[in-house]
Amino acid sequence: PLVRLDTINGMEPDEAKRRPEFYKLTPLYPQERLRLETEPHILTTRVIDLVMPIGKGQRALIVSPPKAGKTMVLQAIANAITRNNPECHLMVVLVDERPEEVTDMQRSVKGEVIAATFDRPPQDHTTVAELAIERAKRLVELGHDVVVLLDS
Repeated sequence: PLVRLDTINGMEPDEAKRRPEFYKLTPLYPQERLRLETEPHILTTRVIDLVMPIGKGQRALIVSPPKAGKTMVLQAIANAITRNNPECHLMVVLVDERPEEVTDMQRSVKGEVIAATFDRPPQDHTTVAELAIERAKRLVELGHDVVVLLDS
């Protein structure tokens, strides 16, 4: 049996009980921009800023054939977010990826990397993705800005 509960997601239990539920929060159009350009010679994030600026609360999709450099684009975006937007909690979720790509992402990104590699059963992939989104929702309920980059 549970004897004592000290903290819940870093908060006192009474404080955690008062957090708003995610589905009761008011969705808004993006008001604040995520700046991605870091260095003039890093063209990936500079082009994204110019052609398709991304705001807080926005969704975006990168469609790419295999071996076209999508993972490198995600790494560049992740590094730009941690550098230019330190107030944001970054979560990189990798589903059905090679273990080497997971290791590379963990080493190159300063953020939370959550992964289910290709050698795991399909239900693990679904579970990891769902748990990551639920964690992001809890962080939003606590007032954090959260950026989720999902590579599947």
